[in-house]
Amino acid sequence: MSSAPRTATERTKLPYCHESFHNLQELRHSASLANKVFIQRDYTDGTVCKFQTKFPSELDSRIERTLFEDTVKTLNNYYAEAEKIGGQSYLEGCLACLTVYLIFLCIETRYEKVLKKISRYIQEQNEKVYAPRGLLITDPIERGMRVVSLQSLQTTTSNVGQIKITILRVKQTFDVFKTSYFSCYVNLM
Repeated sequence: MSSAPRTATERTKLPYCHESFHNLQELRHSASLANKVFIQRDYTDGTVCKFQTKFPSELDSRIERTLFEDTVKTLNNYYAEAEKIGGQSYLEGCLACLTVYLIFLCIETRYEKVLKKISRYIQEQNEKVYAPRGLLITDPIERGMRVVSLQSLQTTTSNVGQIKITILRVKQTFDVFKTSYFSCYVNLM
């Protein structure tokens, strides 16, 4: 087992940690943002995580109303699934209490699994639907679950291909980061 980096200069040599951050920043800065549209949380049903499905007028010429509404409704369904309380949630809670919450170092909760499913869905929507139209959805988890933000990108026809490639690079780098994170954690101990 190799020893973990102890100095700041050694930590910067970890390519997967800094590369994923760099690629994400590159994607956001390379597209020269024109404006952002925020879809607010819908609190009509209480504090459950649900976003408004009202179509923003800023997106009229950019995307079809049905595509946008389908995306938001799917996100709302995923969040409802994540917050649903069932037998598995109770079992996770009981195991957490019995193990002084150490169980969460070994297993992934149902909620975390659904959040990953949401991230994959947003990534897929960005690649297939939104990026070709010059838009980019940001995962609500990055905004504290307060809003879904859509960034309107000023793009040229050659720039759209670069955005798609950058999105794929970010996804691949994030996958490497996820698999390497646990080994970093073990090495630090």
